[in-house]
Amino acid sequence: MTGDTYNGPTPIQLGNQNIQTNYYQGRPRPRASWPHQVGVMPSRADCFQDRAEAARLRQVLAGRGTAAFGEAAHVLTGGVLAGLGGVGKTQLAAAYARTAWSAGEVDLLVWLTANTRSAAVDVYAQAAVEVLGVDAEDREKAAKAFLAWLEPKAEAAPCRWLVVLDDVQNLNDLTGLWPPPSSQGRTLATTRRRDAALTGQGRRRIDVGEFTSAEAAGYITAALAAHDRTEPASDVAGLAADLGRLPLALSQAAAYLIDAGQSCAAYRTMLTDRAALTLAELTPDVLPDGQEHTMAAAWSLSVEYADQLRPVGLARPMLQLAAFLDPNGIPRSVLTSPPAIAHLAAHRANTPTDDVPPLSPHDANGAVQALHRLSLLNAPDPASARGRPSGLVRVHQIVQRVTRDDLTPAQYGQTARAAADALISAWPQPERDTVLAQALRACSTALAACAEAPLHHPDAHPVLSRTGYSLGESGQVSAAVEYFRHLAATTRHHLGPDHPDTLVTRTDLARWQGAAGDAAGAAAATADLLHDIRGALGPDHTDTLATLSNLAHWRGEAGDAAGAASAAADLLGHVLRVLGPDHPHTLAARNNLAYRRGEAGDAAGAASTTAELLNHVVRILGRDHPHTLLTRSNLALWRGNSGDAAGAVAAYADLLTDQERVLGPEHPDTLTTRHNLAAWRGEAGDAAGAAAAYAELLTARERVLGPDHPDTLITRGNLAVWQEGLEERSGAADRTSRGS
Repeated sequence: MTGDTYNGPTPIQLGNQNIQTNYYQGRPRPRASWPHQVGVMPSRADCFQDRAEAARLRQVLAGRGTAAFGEAAHVLTGGVLAGLGGVGKTQLAAAYARTAWSAGEVDLLVWLTANTRSAAVDVYAQAAVEVLGVDAEDREKAAKAFLAWLEPKAEAAPCRWLVVLDDVQNLNDLTGLWPPPSSQGRTLATTRRRDAALTGQGRRRIDVGEFTSAEAAGYITAALAAHDRTEPASDVAGLAADLGRLPLALSQAAAYLIDAGQSCAAYRTMLTDRAALTLAELTPDVLPDGQEHTMAAAWSLSVEYADQLRPVGLARPMLQLAAFLDPNGIPRSVLTSPPAIAHLAAHRANTPTDDVPPLSPHDANGAVQALHRLSLLNAPDPASARGRPSGLVRVHQIVQRVTRDDLTPAQYGQTARAAADALISAWPQPERDTVLAQALRACSTALAACAEAPLHHPDAHPVLSRTGYSLGESGQVSAAVEYFRHLAATTRHHLGPDHPDTLVTRTDLARWQGAAGDAAGAAAATADLLHDIRGALGPDHTDTLATLSNLAHWRGEAGDAAGAASAAADLLGHVLRVLGPDHPHTLAARNNLAYRRGEAGDAAGAASTTAELLNHVVRILGRDHPHTLLTRSNLALWRGNSGDAAGAVAAYADLLTDQERVLGPEHPDTLTTRHNLAAWRGEAGDAAGAAAAYAELLTARERVLGPDHPDTLITRGNLAVWQEGLEERSGAADRTSRGS
């Protein structure tokens, strides 16, 4: 900001500046001499942290950059510190102004609070009084006169000025009140807004975020040390992370620790116990550093402004929905899903209920953007996501906590379940986008962490089990086991041991135990579950019969073929008595019993029994019914296992034609049949056909399931085996040819 031609303070010379002074009456006042300050600058915060944003600000206001895209040749003459309330924008601006003042780089410093037009006009008018030496009976005219004086004029003596507009809230309030671009002056604004109108005219926006981990820990340590307090470094770092490294939250938490004589560890415990204390109750009685707002009130005005932006009245319910999801990334597809739109419609503010057109995803996107413009969340430009549904919206965890704390118990539960509905609606099956799937699981985990009870009342929400299945289906089977073990405990706690949802969760746990390789453990867990289900629901309940079927399956997987066959026979007896011989479940039980007997060593008998069953199934259900297709798959298997590999190939090929027609070429069952057909081609002696089939299947599974899915990896391994066999045969043939 310094200029080579400046040679020290010079009394102001109005000269020929064309300032019209006929607005004012009375005797002229004495004019200010340099340096001069108008307005009250906030004092430096205790334990102030110098930050990277301060260096960026100094670079911008030193005029070392040029306007974006080269649209104008003028240098940058203004900076806009933009960010969430509480990130320290005002302190950064004050630090810059104080440093420039102390270094003699500024002749005139004007600090004004710009949260209303009248406040800005008052300070400008006062500057006109002090700098121009006039009475300001008409404050608007006086303010405009001061702004006109700031305009650069070739014949005027230079004056290096800095105008700071702190806390710009409504951009319309400042229409006509922005200082002009000038090589001798700089403008600095702080705001929570990110509107396009903030930049231009030589102004560059600087986004201000939270402290770094080191800055946050350093702040807490210094604040406590000033009162002869020390805390373990791990507790300090943990508290900083819990508060999202937000400067406002850190300063108020440090003051609370000092005033209440609490430790960091104790504060962290209270912070996580929403049932005991809200965030407002963890705020000191006297706010530090001259702050005017508690954490609980810091963003209320921003939400009000966001609610006034189009689409009107949707920002608050959107923020409430986002407050229950992962702060590090919410898929936009969740926030624009039908359940999310229904939530917005039900809680729309400041809008009459009659004759309101239905909301659309466009309105939901508008609500997200309104919150983004007020820095209440960070939403990437939808165009930057390139059409992918996994563009992630981020919201600070303390903003989330304050938003949740403001809800009544009824609102809390309703919003939590609305968020769960939105997750389920946006959760694709199968999961092709691994980034999206990970974000959905993270959102569900965050939701369960803050709303475990609402998600279990009146029953367990489906998103709870969907999260576990997503883990397992992505190949993280051990994580799925641990997830369902925890879910079984929480569901039992909230709903009781005999509630159907508790029993279903135990079924899921057993399933993923088996999938993780512990078939014996799955069988034992299912046997225990069968006892409890029989006691709770009776021996003939469908869930009891399903559990008996699962018991046969896991006993078979554990190598207990005889035990599996016994359970399958027991099941068939029950379903025959309860459902009759032609019920689909009875047919499935007969199919399973034949399968278990085949596993017990009687492959020929299994093939014969399955062939007989197939005629019965086709007559009752039709050739294209899923049970019919499954029976045909089992028949092909047992033909192959009984020694008829060619028969297995023919049966699988015939089945594949019908599955592609009925289910589609990318259905999981269709892909499984393609796998089996490739395997039996190899067993029948057609190694080249097996390798070719596996190669085609690998391409399909990579496209449908992704390159890292377990089924894709199995296919890739089988392809390698058959290709290696072909290479060995080719090498042997070459050696034989050379030997002859």
